[in-house]
Amino acid sequence: MKWQTLISVEELAGAIDDCVVVDCRHDLLDLQAGLRSYEEGHIPSAFFMNMETDLSGQKSGRNGRHPLPDREVLRQRLEQIGLAGGRQLVAYDAHGGAMAVRLWCLARWLGHEEVAVLDGDLRAWRAAGYPLGPEASPLPAQPGSLGDRPPLVTLVGATQVGSMIDTEGMLLIDARAPERYAGTVEPMDPVAGHIPGAVNRFYARNLRPDGRFKPAEVLRDEYLALLGAQQPAAVVHQCGSGVTACHNLLAMQHAGLTGARLYAGSWSEWVSDPERPVARS
Repeated sequence: MKWQTLISVEELAGAIDDCVVVDCRHDLLDLQAGLRSYEEGHIPSAFFMNMETDLSGQKSGRNGRHPLPDREVLRQRLEQIGLAGGRQLVAYDAHGGAMAVRLWCLARWLGHEEVAVLDGDLRAWRAAGYPLGPEASPLPAQPGSLGDRPPLVTLVGATQVGSMIDTEGMLLIDARAPERYAGTVEPMDPVAGHIPGAVNRFYARNLRPDGRFKPAEVLRDEYLALLGAQQPAAVVHQCGSGVTACHNLLAMQHAGLTGARLYAGSWSEWVSDPERPVARS
């Protein structure tokens, strides 16, 4: 069986020898916290990938806080830890999937279909009594081979978003917390507010109180209510830097609402150009 959105701790425990597992823990305000947590204990056989270096590219000052990594460099890095075409990739964090979804989306960008986020994150793994390993996982003797596949996620840029504002061709969904969307606070970026026309769906609303995703049918009903007359393919997800937007993208995919797109640069890229409009509410 292959998992393409979520995998439970029980499913991972039963299939772990056939999976490439990646620890994606990260703290936006303490960039070394993820690696420290990994070194203190992680799922056995898991590798660590850093949000700032492995899962993001070079910043130019105009491309957001977490620009996409070079596609070929990312492919080589995943092959280095043993990922191959058809092999299951599992990403996890300790934040309800808020960071692990980045790798889920990037793998799909490479055309890799067999990728899932650990539902309930590391907390569910611990609660189920499964062990943690303190040692860093050694690289496999033989790297994997992913090949060149067409992307499974569609990306849009700032110019495309700007051209579609207030048109029926786009429903822009902002995954940030309501107060950041409204512009009443902004802890990360130099400008507060949101892209005109965007609606707010805080990514944490995808989760149950225990950190697991809501059932697919519940997510489907909630997103259909948000979409109204729009089709899923009209949706463009964004957030502060293109990370938690992937949480909403995964939630829609898990609910069977396929075809949504991602504005990877998101708010941090949008406000790098003072000519772009800003809304507050």
